[in-house]
Amino acid sequence: MTDHYVFALGFFDGVHLGHKALLKDARQVADKLGCKVAVLTFDTHPDEVIYGQRVGLINTRRDQKTLLLQNGADEVFYLRFDKTMMELSYRDFLSEILFGKYQPRHVVCGYDFHFGKGGEGTAERLKEACAGKNIGVSIIDAVRLNGEAVSSTKIRELLMQGSVEKANRLLGHEQLYSGTVEDGRKLGRTLGIPTANLRFEDGVLLPKLGVYSCRVCFDGKTYPAVCNIGSKPTVEGKGVNLEAHLLDYDGNLYGKEISVFLWRFLRPEEKFGSLEGLKEQILCDEANARKDFGEYDG
Repeated sequence: MTDHYVFALGFFDGVHLGHKALLKDARQVADKLGCKVAVLTFDTHPDEVIYGQRVGLINTRRDQKTLLLQNGADEVFYLRFDKTMMELSYRDFLSEILFGKYQPRHVVCGYDFHFGKGGEGTAERLKEACAGKNIGVSIIDAVRLNGEAVSSTKIRELLMQGSVEKANRLLGHEQLYSGTVEDGRKLGRTLGIPTANLRFEDGVLLPKLGVYSCRVCFDGKTYPAVCNIGSKPTVEGKGVNLEAHLLDYDGNLYGKEISVFLWRFLRPEEKFGSLEGLKEQILCDEANARKDFGEYDG
């Protein structure tokens, strides 16, 4: 590589407060050295290959990259994690990949960083190897909130419980889902409550099904909204998607790229006996969402 980089190493699922501390350190070092910050990560959670254990990811790769760039990275490089990578010793990972291909000026990792076959590579072993090549290393301690270490695992648990406010505090931002608005059944428009439909990408963690207050952003503007994450049982929907009703917008969003930021869990998903009952509940949800956001001035 011809560019000089400070490399931030890790998986970065969720880009939470711990990851942000790591990125902040990398940015500060890079500014002193006059070089760029690059994240070096994997395209697949290692547990999926090592243990055959499906791990619901907090973000899609696209959303992860967006968050990484917003928090100090200039570039993001994804390594393919497959059986070949799984069997690569930590020494070979260093010599062939980190030192051989990427040639960092400085590296930053978390205190619990592991790499190479069997996780034998540690932050301390990385530091020792880098010292022999005159490459600086920063090892970032655990970031704690109310005495508990911030982790992607904890955030996943909170999202599945519907504790999105607590998850957001650990993330340091509102939980993000983005994508292209798809053409739906237009039932919401029939009820006078138009919605924007997003499909969950395969492999992304499903939060607790139900209704949330949220923000929806597109074209440089932000709107308060209420969204349902679920299968629309009242109308016999199939599969899980996100259906957002923007409180102060009545345009056509089909085909637009939008970002949805979850704010608060309002209620579980439920099946209503009639469309009129569903409409009444949606209007109630809308009123509760407005309370969350107060008087919104656009």
